[in-house]
Amino acid sequence: MDQSLFLLIAFLTGGILPFAYNYLTKKGKETSQKPSTLKPTQVDSDPRAREIIIEAKDEALRIKREAEEETRKIRDQALQLEERIAGREESIEKKLTEISTKEKYLGEKTEELEGTKGELVSKLEKVAGVTREEAKKLILDATESKLKDEVARRIKESEEQIKREADETAKNILVEAMQRGATDYVAEYTTSSVKLPDEDMKGRIIGREGRNIRAFEQAAGVDVDLDEIPGSIRLSSFDGERREIAKVSLERLMADGRIQPARIEEIVERTKREFEKIRREEGEKLCNAVGINGLPAELIETLGRFKWRYSYGQNLMIHTIEETKIGIGIAKELGLDVNKVKLGCLFHDIGKVFTPEAEGTHVQVGADYLRKFAIPPDIINIVEEHHEDKPFSSLESVVVWIADAISGSRPGARHEAIEDYMRRVKELENIASSFQGVEKSYAIAAGREVRVVVIPEQVDDAVLTKLAHDISEKIRSNVTYPGQVKVTVIRETRAVDVAK
Repeated sequence: MDQSLFLLIAFLTGGILPFAYNYLTKKGKETSQKPSTLKPTQVDSDPRAREIIIEAKDEALRIKREAEEETRKIRDQALQLEERIAGREESIEKKLTEISTKEKYLGEKTEELEGTKGELVSKLEKVAGVTREEAKKLILDATESKLKDEVARRIKESEEQIKREADETAKNILVEAMQRGATDYVAEYTTSSVKLPDEDMKGRIIGREGRNIRAFEQAAGVDVDLDEIPGSIRLSSFDGERREIAKVSLERLMADGRIQPARIEEIVERTKREFEKIRREEGEKLCNAVGINGLPAELIETLGRFKWRYSYGQNLMIHTIEETKIGIGIAKELGLDVNKVKLGCLFHDIGKVFTPEAEGTHVQVGADYLRKFAIPPDIINIVEEHHEDKPFSSLESVVVWIADAISGSRPGARHEAIEDYMRRVKELENIASSFQGVEKSYAIAAGREVRVVVIPEQVDDAVLTKLAHDISEKIRSNVTYPGQVKVTVIRETRAVDVAK
């Protein structure tokens, strides 16, 4: 190893001279142990060794000075850092002292304010004559009252806004539904027309001395007019089914060509027997028009009778198609069960087919008839509720009621004069009021029901039943009305006293 390197290491670990001495001594011992041609005095007197030692000493001194200078710089930096830390600690201590002083001051002020607050509260309680809790309650009550007024005002404003929006939405829904309900079906109210293939056919229908036309009128029960419309024959009858039988029979006779009294009677009788098939065909047309399939054959046949049934001049088939379309439109807009609305609209007036022959209103008769076919209860509920005889059980029932009202009350839908209607309703009320002990009477449900309120001191419970019977008998004898009129007599007894 180079001697200068050892000298440098020796300086850094404790000094050059001791190490150099030890190193040279060691080297001298090693040399003495080996064969050598040099003498001991030659090492000390070697100029190269002294030169190395001097260079190492100079280098070691230079390194030492640099190390000392670096050490001094580090020490100065440490002292400066300590001074800054000490300054910051002193500043922190000063701030903590200030904070403690302020906290103490604030605590004293808080206690002082609490005391002042208590004194003021006591003075206020004495001046106001109420305790703190009572004052708090008064303030809360006043605030609550003010808030109630504000909340009520805002609720009212919101309700008015919602009502305006709801009215506008309802108008749009109804208008769209009515547009969808437009129908091009034309009903034959009291007459039916049969087109003639040629003028010779008219003479054949009349027959010799009119015997054929007389036989036809007698067998079919209709009036035949051959001169009203050129190229056509008009059949007149207030019985729609009878008029339809006559129309079909006449068409068959013209197609057969054998027009004579015996053949006429045969064709008319055959058509009467086959009219069940004709009703079923018309019922299927009605079901297809409203999109209903899979109904029992008997029920479809009954629906086919709608074509020849009228309510206040409105054809029942037109009314049903129109109402169903309107109901479907409303149900779709509101997101309701469209199939339920369809069936409710289709069946709602089915009882009118059996009235006035059947006992009860068309609502009751229709509901009882539908139960024979296991119709779902919710559909039967719609039928029973479409005149508000029962509370509505579903939104679909309300929609059917609305659609029925729109179809029945639109201009031109029904042909009964308003004067005749008002006169008949007023006559019902006058008949009920003419009896002894009646206080007042009301005709409701478009004249289908009369409610009579009696004076309890003049009419006892035993007379109620007889009075209702007498009123209904007089109405039956003096008034012409469609369907049935229900008479309800009400007797109410009240006892009033005053506690003093």
